[in-house]
Amino acid sequence: MSERDLTLLSPTELARLERDIARQHIGKFPWLVVIGSFANLAVWLSLWPLVFMGVLPVWAGLLIATINATLSYLASHEAQHDIIARPGSKLYWLNEAVGHLSTIPLALPYSVAKATHLEHHRHTNHPELDPDISSRARGPWHAIWRSIQNRQPRGEGAFNAYARTLIRLKKIGILREAALYRLTWFATLIALAWSGHAIEAAALWWLPHHLAYTYIQFFLSWAPHHPANETARYRTTRSFRSVLGNLGSFGMQYHIVHHLHPRIPLYRTPMAYWQMKPILLARGADVHSL
Repeated sequence: MSERDLTLLSPTELARLERDIARQHIGKFPWLVVIGSFANLAVWLSLWPLVFMGVLPVWAGLLIATINATLSYLASHEAQHDIIARPGSKLYWLNEAVGHLSTIPLALPYSVAKATHLEHHRHTNHPELDPDISSRARGPWHAIWRSIQNRQPRGEGAFNAYARTLIRLKKIGILREAALYRLTWFATLIALAWSGHAIEAAALWWLPHHLAYTYIQFFLSWAPHHPANETARYRTTRSFRSVLGNLGSFGMQYHIVHHLHPRIPLYRTPMAYWQMKPILLARGADVHSL
């Protein structure tokens, strides 16, 4: 149907067409994400002996570890939405294994990521209930600066915002797990530094953690939600064009599809977007030219 024809349909009819398209993409097993998550973790783990033995220079280890930490969130994100396998299914253990193991290079507890991300979906752009609202910024450079600010000990966002969210949700068990996870990470870094490997620890885990978080918050939080001042279903996210392309932006150019239909695998969101675009326009979505 043409865009003109779609404008003649009722919201109910448009919703039905949209759901029909979404069903074509939901339930597809994300093999690349599953295999890639374990491969990414294996590469990161291999950096430690390679750098410690001098086979790989520290600067190269830093570069690769930063890429590993940045990529690690994508697999976890699929697991957070039970895209790999649904609860109660035979492969749900794989969904949870990918979720927990993939974010080790990022030093992010999967339970925290899942609880806060699902809350972000429930309350996208809400000034008080969205755990990621602190990433709202005036422009790209301000978004990067905000990401750095939010990770400071008294910052309003990042882990501090996640802790407030977990307290509000009364998920004290997850909060304790997060505290233990964080203490273990710091203890490991301190132990490595004490043993004479401070540079290696910083290059392979501490600095990649911060660089990756900045990249992730820019493309997964700020860019697809900017200006983040609307809470209507079709206005919380947008499509946008990235100078780094769809791969460089981690597929977030089409993030609007993910918020509307979170169980569509990431690799299928571009296809779903182009099929849905006329419907999204008819429903008043913030759809830009791509």
